[in-house]
Amino acid sequence: MLVLVGILGAADPHWLPRNAHPDRGMIARPLRVLFLDDNPADAEMVAQSLAGSGMSLVTERVDSPEAFTQALREFAPDVVLSGDALEKFDACAALEVMHDVRPTAALIVLAGAVDRYSAATFVRAGAEDFVLKSNLHRLAPMIECALSVRRPLEKLTPRQMEVLRLMAAGLTTPEIARHLNLSTKTIETHRGEIMKRVGIHDLVGLVRYAVRVGLVSPQRSESAVAP
Repeated sequence: MLVLVGILGAADPHWLPRNAHPDRGMIARPLRVLFLDDNPADAEMVAQSLAGSGMSLVTERVDSPEAFTQALREFAPDVVLSGDALEKFDACAALEVMHDVRPTAALIVLAGAVDRYSAATFVRAGAEDFVLKSNLHRLAPMIECALSVRRPLEKLTPRQMEVLRLMAAGLTTPEIARHLNLSTKTIETHRGEIMKRVGIHDLVGLVRYAVRVGLVSPQRSESAVAP
């Protein structure tokens, strides 16, 4: 099920942070937040909390794998806020879909209670963080951090994003060239430009960054950093 929740803070300057600057990516347009939650009241509570913290946002809520995949493609969220109570489609399952459909979006798990095992499992799977619904004041800064670390990706072309993703997945330069039907020289040029644009100048650093921002899952990147 896919439900449009609405737009909050988009037209009222009161919702913008006091120290906002025009070049801040998060306020260049309303933040697109996708809720993966079967509780409309919880989604509304979180949306109101974010709006009250100074964020301009447009939100959508889904509660099934099919609707989630559709929303990733059509709604194109910047951030996914996942509840921890969906029985058949938890945050780990959502992350697997995101890695293939919208890898640059951040996923944050919203939980009703502390569960250290689940929190560790979600973060290892690639979740940005884990926050209790009773501590929603932590959520806005967490989202800002997630957006900030992903901002260098805006400098990359779609082809460069694909090259970075394949590099992080462990493919060699000749393998990437064959996969994309390009010359090795072109791949090397892309790699140099990627390093320049994101400000990371070694392969291990690029792999770690790609995992950090969700371009690949940690499991898929293991071969790229293996000794």
